[in-house]
Amino acid sequence: MVYRFKIPQDRIGVMIGKQGEVLKILEERGKVRIEVESGSGEVTIFDEDSTDTYLSYRMRDVLKAIGRGFSPENALRLLEDEMYYEEYDIRDHVGRSGKRIQQVRSRLIGTDGKTRRLIEELTDCMLSIKGNTVAIIGDLEGLKVATKAVTMILSGSEHSTVYTFMERKRKDLKISRWGF
Repeated sequence: MVYRFKIPQDRIGVMIGKQGEVLKILEERGKVRIEVESGSGEVTIFDEDSTDTYLSYRMRDVLKAIGRGFSPENALRLLEDEMYYEEYDIRDHVGRSGKRIQQVRSRLIGTDGKTRRLIEELTDCMLSIKGNTVAIIGDLEGLKVATKAVTMILSGSEHSTVYTFMERKRKDLKISRWGF
């Protein structure tokens, strides 16, 4: 199977790393061959030698996550069994107005990064807000709560409402994860 997609130009260097070190690690961990066209930003994943097609499919999410602003170390957590990746286009919720996109992106980040930090802390997920997208990495339970919090903000909910929602759900997350 071959997977092709594009990543932003400013993330190509992060994906390749110094002297190709990161790219080698990604290929080894994913048991795939990765080609990066630095001019266009096109990434191609080849898994013809792989015996685990699911792993190569997951590698696609790892590379997309790097393209969306996550560090390679954090993106590689997607290869763990219970980690998932979600990506949202802000424009799907607020339209194409550049000013409105900027406002909503600012609301997602919050003053001094407070909103983003709270979403990450209360859900044990990682967020990256880059360009017109919001990307989330986390386990299934945390991802559900983080996704709901992000969509609430994208839909215009007050920050206090979102914080209250996450606080209530945090108790449920503790019970489902650790049994207490």
